[in-house]
Amino acid sequence: MGWLSAGDGYEVALVEGRVAARATSGRAAGRQLKSLPRALRDHPEVDRLRRFAEWLDRHATACVAQVDAWMVSSLPVPTGLLARVWPDEAWQSALRDLAVVGDDPDEVGFLRGATEDGELRVVNLDGETVRLSPRTVTLPHPVLLPDLDDIREFAAELGIVQRVEQIHRATWQRPEELDPKATEIREFTGGSFRSRFALAARASSLGYRVSGGYSTARVRDGGRTVEAGVWIGEPYWEDTVETGSLTWHDQDGRALPLREVGPVAWSEGMRMAAALYAGRTIEEGKNA
Repeated sequence: MGWLSAGDGYEVALVEGRVAARATSGRAAGRQLKSLPRALRDHPEVDRLRRFAEWLDRHATACVAQVDAWMVSSLPVPTGLLARVWPDEAWQSALRDLAVVGDDPDEVGFLRGATEDGELRVVNLDGETVRLSPRTVTLPHPVLLPDLDDIREFAAELGIVQRVEQIHRATWQRPEELDPKATEIREFTGGSFRSRFALAARASSLGYRVSGGYSTARVRDGGRTVEAGVWIGEPYWEDTVETGSLTWHDQDGRALPLREVGPVAWSEGMRMAAALYAGRTIEEGKNA
């Protein structure tokens, strides 16, 4: 966006997400000012730019949330769609350097570009830049990526920085030996918070939904929707509260035996429980 006239002697523009001004006359002509002059603070062009900046922030947040949803659920995304949104800086920031998989599930590459005709440019694990044009690609959840440690090491060599947490996302593998009747995990129970409100606020700040007495994360895993839930206390409870057990339910509300929980739902549920527990109050003199 270029500079816009804003009254006598000034122009304004969005610079790095904030409204900036520059003089059009005098010694400072053409130079960006360190702060917005008082005379411009209520100018209509300044107000319009502020509202536009707020929209851009909301748009960028929405792009990241959508890409995160595609990744967590490993949903197939049309390459044509990626090509259409790529010119948008917010979409590009959310998508750039994510690990993608095309027709060959064993061929993983980091997304670097997309052309108008639906061709993707990726850096494969041999360090070569290749072009792919599958009908759809997936942005796989890291628990599904083979040789994740090697991928992380290679990404570090390339200086990969992901806006959407993918390859460095904390993951948990479901143990092979589980009680066939078990339906809950108690590893992260007993995390004490000064109030139910504080615990619910932490859940919300981490991006989880608070419903009734639970913090929940809904995940599409293996073709079905599963909801992980951690007990966080009765609503409106004002006293100290502790984190409860972690459970998973299917679309019909049936509690799933742990053996039936898929790899992505397991990892995301454990990730939520661990993140909530990490915010607990630790009494002085006790080990963390």
